[in-house]
Amino acid sequence: MKKKRSLSRLISKKEVEHLAWLSRISLSDEEKELFTGQLNDILDYFRLIDEADTKDVPPTYNVLDLSNIFRRDVVKSSLPRDGALKNAPKKERGYFRAPRIV
Repeated sequence: MKKKRSLSRLISKKEVEHLAWLSRISLSDEEKELFTGQLNDILDYFRLIDEADTKDVPPTYNVLDLSNIFRRDVVKSSLPRDGALKNAPKKERGYFRAPRIV
């Protein structure tokens, strides 16, 4: 099936620049153009998938006929506080001390 090129761009160069800023990466102008085209191509593929008629197809939650096997939930005694804090670099009043994050 030949891919149809979309006429409208879904992702702009400005949005790619914003994504790069959020990701803390620097992109050259060539990379911005390249990634803009690639992201729009990906979204075009999603548009093609959306056009598929899936009305009579039951939803598939797992492609393999497997079910989760859970272990029994058995109550056990937990690690004593002193044992948990034994290797902590900093502790305060029976708790781990961590740097303040603002």
